[in-house]
Amino acid sequence: MTDLPLRLGIIGLGAMGSEMLDVAAAHPDVAVVLAADPGELALQRARTGHPDLALSSDPEEVLSHSDVDAVYIAAPPVTHAAYAITAMRSGKAVFCEKPLAIDLTEGEEMVAVAEATGLVNALNYTFSDRSAAVEVVRAVHAGEAGDVLGVDIEFLFPEWPREFQKDARWVAGREQGGFLREVGSHYVFLTDRVLGPLTPVHTEVSYGENSEQSAIGLFSANGIPVRLSGHVAAGPETYLWTLYGSRRSYRITRFGALSVGDADGWQPVELPGHQGSEATRLAEFVGAVRGRPSTLADFAAGLRVQRAVEAFHSAE
Repeated sequence: MTDLPLRLGIIGLGAMGSEMLDVAAAHPDVAVVLAADPGELALQRARTGHPDLALSSDPEEVLSHSDVDAVYIAAPPVTHAAYAITAMRSGKAVFCEKPLAIDLTEGEEMVAVAEATGLVNALNYTFSDRSAAVEVVRAVHAGEAGDVLGVDIEFLFPEWPREFQKDARWVAGREQGGFLREVGSHYVFLTDRVLGPLTPVHTEVSYGENSEQSAIGLFSANGIPVRLSGHVAAGPETYLWTLYGSRRSYRITRFGALSVGDADGWQPVELPGHQGSEATRLAEFVGAVRGRPSTLADFAAGLRVQRAVEAFHSAE
């Protein structure tokens, strides 16, 4: 364990990679050694914001750099396995964007390598430390919901990909993208954390020109029904996660507003402290590398989520 800054390498400088770069550059316990992206426009944006940062168009330079202790991966999902496995085999901890991988065999290999090396491995799920999710986990485990009767997950997107992701062409494609992998995985992870692994009962999906148009799924989490529905259709952008309890129900809208429901209706819950952010999750990762307990999801949790999400695509 050391108090020296964690020497971080970054692969991928799109929307998430750029945001994490800004966070890492401002973090007192992190020193960004090198960032890489094969796209010149992405490198130009990074140069503008961080003129003193070492940059490369070759992600392999991050993986082989002897002064890099850990790697943050924000490249397209199809690259996650190769980058993460190479990093871990070279002795580097890995903090990766979700989904874990696209191919289940690759996801399983990532978990196996993580276990064999014993290195810190984590996925950047928003709900690992978002205050609304932390409160639901606490309340359910404390018995405040009573018997958990079911969970509903609902999405509606007037357009896909969303505006801020339009430069990432893979987000729109069936091979790597779609709202199930990009958004659904966050909410599947939250459900897994609250109730345990999700076993597919029935899944169906229809595709538009590029990726999913509609998806309907029924899962069982230790005997508790979990229903997921999502559509790219006319209407307001919607993110809704509802846990139904015999005493109280809990609802998270978008990515952080929590309400508690009973016979008198839904009442908003004011949560003290930080909401949870890229900065807090990066701090969790640094702490994990230094040997402290972490709320972050590891690759094994990511594989459970991947299996649930990919059940839609295997049901074609």
